Amino acid sequence: MLTLFFISLFLILVLSALLFKFAISDGDFTLLSRRHVKREEIEDKVVWITGASRGIGEILAKQLASLGAKLILSARNETELERVRKQLTGKYAPEQVKILPLDLTSGEATLKEAVDKAESFFPGAGVDYMIHNAAYERPKITALDVTEESLKATFNVNVFGTICLTRLLTPFMLRRGRGHFVVMSSAAGKTPAPGQAVYSASKYALNGYFHSLRSELCQKGIKVTVVCPGPIETSNGSGATTSGTKVSSEKRVSAERCVELTVIAASHGLKEVWISYQEQKSGRMIGTAKVDDGLYIWNKNSTQEGLALSTSKEDTIMLWQRSLYSR
Repeated sequence: MLTLFFISLFLILVLSALLFKFAISDGDFTLLSRRHVKREEIEDKVVWITGASRGIGEILAKQLASLGAKLILSARNETELERVRKQLTGKYAPEQVKILPLDLTSGEATLKEAVDKAESFFPGAGVDYMIHNAAYERPKITALDVTEESLKATFNVNVFGTICLTRLLTPFMLRRGRGHFVVMSSAAGKTPAPGQAVYSASKYALNGYFHSLRSELCQKGIKVTVVCPGPIETSNGSGATTSGTKVSSEKRVSAERCVELTVIAASHGLKEVWISYQEQKSGRMIGTAKVDDGLYIWNKNSTQEGLALSTSKEDTIMLWQRSLYSR
């Protein structure tokens, strides 16, 4: 009986520790368990970032430059891209940072020219990482009030342009036998919310495409990391936050922390990660799990695609988190 008591006490303490970690964490357990960037996966690699003129894209450029990456920065505003480049420091920055103005809605011919330029910037080295960060900024609007113009604007950038750029770049990666797409998606692409119907739909589409792309090309050296941030505190060029002028009780992850976790996820080759404080993830899965008759668990970061019987510690934790959200 005494032995059983101590075993029960130990399990309670372990569970309490996990609950505490869960309550204060700003990312899913799989991501947080990686702790640090694998610098060797970033240094000397060619990284192309869209939407690099401000916000998350600008901070990605700063952190990746400091890790020794060879950067290609894209956005529509060339002046802002030059501003970002001048601020970068690192092994190849700012002198060897390349500026490639790009409008994702410009059509396939123009995007093909951009891909050809990106592939030629660094002799003997093509694009290793394509970070899809560009996104259409949308005001919140109800599902029935959205206009055709807004619908097209959102999907042209968030979906069609991004997919087209991917389709044009992937053959170069396949010829080299390696390449990595990092997709800045959103928690809205997992759990819809009022006022986000079109934006959420575009992120669902993005998630579906890139998870399918991974399943088709994972054995040909192509990796995909889908990043799903919740509310993020970002700033514009003047330093004002995008959360607006109203004071919000919503706890947001800083843009710097979001980027730090994104780079960690990419350097470890994780398939999908969630970045958000737990109150924003309530009702969502941190570790995407699916249980069928209590036997089969979906491991979102396993090396195999599809359902797999697993008893790993990682899967057990993901299943436990899933059960918390289901209550």
